[in-house]
Amino acid sequence: MSRAAPDAIPPWSRDHSTARDGRLRLAAIAAPWGPIHVATTSRSVVAISVFSPADLFAEDASRRTGLELVRGPSVMLDRAVAAIEAFLGGDPAAFDGVQLDLVDRGSWDETVLGGVRQLARGEVTSYGRLARRIGKPGAARAVGGAVGRNPIGLAIPCHRVIAGDGSIGGYGGAWFGTREQLLEIKRELLSLEGVDLPARWID
Repeated sequence: MSRAAPDAIPPWSRDHSTARDGRLRLAAIAAPWGPIHVATTSRSVVAISVFSPADLFAEDASRRTGLELVRGPSVMLDRAVAAIEAFLGGDPAAFDGVQLDLVDRGSWDETVLGGVRQLARGEVTSYGRLARRIGKPGAARAVGGAVGRNPIGLAIPCHRVIAGDGSIGGYGGAWFGTREQLLEIKRELLSLEGVDLPARWID
């Protein structure tokens, strides 16, 4: 499958002083395995977790951004919720045009996760292949570390990065949930996209 068109992938929000208004809003979206939590500022999505307790997700999002949690709707939060629901409904362009802010991640993570964002729905790659895509051959382990630190799941589709032998690999470390629970979610996400494992590489 072809990669997403470059103009469909918005740049990271880098000017945090203007990208955030000092307030953080949260929402939960129903999914087969439980609620997906999302956190947004007035202009960007800063966190999405596919498997996390609401209180721990809120605490982590607030800590990472340094922003105050507030209640109430916002245009950006509504857009994020709609994008997640569209993603779960099979829309390959669900997150096109949605601004993301990695907030506390460095340039390496931005580079790696930018590569992950280019993976189209139904397309998978390995850590080593992703390293080559971003021009860093041999950096598979470092790529894996950045993928494991992804704070904006689904919108940055790290479930599409699998093991070099075509098997499922890992998913999200042990931030929330057990390894088995997280891998089951990864299987469901890949199945939702029509991906059969083990993958057969063509490159």
